[in-house]
Amino acid sequence: MSKVIGLTGGIASGKSTVVDFLSSKGYFVIDADKVVRELQEPGGKLAQRILKTFGPRFFESSGVLDRQKLGKFIFSDEAARQKLAELQNQTIREEIYRRKSDLLKIMPEEGIVFMDIPLLFEQNYDGFDEVWLVAVDHEIQLERVMQRDHLSRSEARLRIAAQMSLKEKKKKATRIIDSSGTILETRKIVEQYLLDLESH
Repeated sequence: MSKVIGLTGGIASGKSTVVDFLSSKGYFVIDADKVVRELQEPGGKLAQRILKTFGPRFFESSGVLDRQKLGKFIFSDEAARQKLAELQNQTIREEIYRRKSDLLKIMPEEGIVFMDIPLLFEQNYDGFDEVWLVAVDHEIQLERVMQRDHLSRSEARLRIAAQMSLKEKKKKATRIIDSSGTILETRKIVEQYLLDLESH
């Protein structure tokens, strides 16, 4: 029986390291962020829906979505922000589940699909056999966000605080991958979980 595993984690939690490792092992990974980028490309489903809803002023002549211009507009208009959020969530959700369905049709009987969704809990995604949470010590997370995005400590704190708390996510997760250590240590945790998964 095929298994579907939801994979999530907070900002700078080390989730990309886990995804890269799973991909290198030959597992199917549906990456929600990549799906969003594809949907926003000229002619993409999300780009078309944004064009239909908000008009051509947020697009360059080449058909490329001007994210900065749209971003400025929606942050100054709460109703527009809500409308865009609903539009994005619906379009992304449809596409992610469609891809999952397509993969399950062509996969071997005992195959495993990972669905990498940053806002898995926040957006109430479901339909998983298990949910794996990539978690990291708060202080390490803070340092990583500061380094990666060139932010001050207070700015990094705000970014982290904007997401669901790690404490809440841990309650909802099936398994927790602690990525506070080295990449090798994180991979070992993932390998053990994969062995557990494949032996059941």
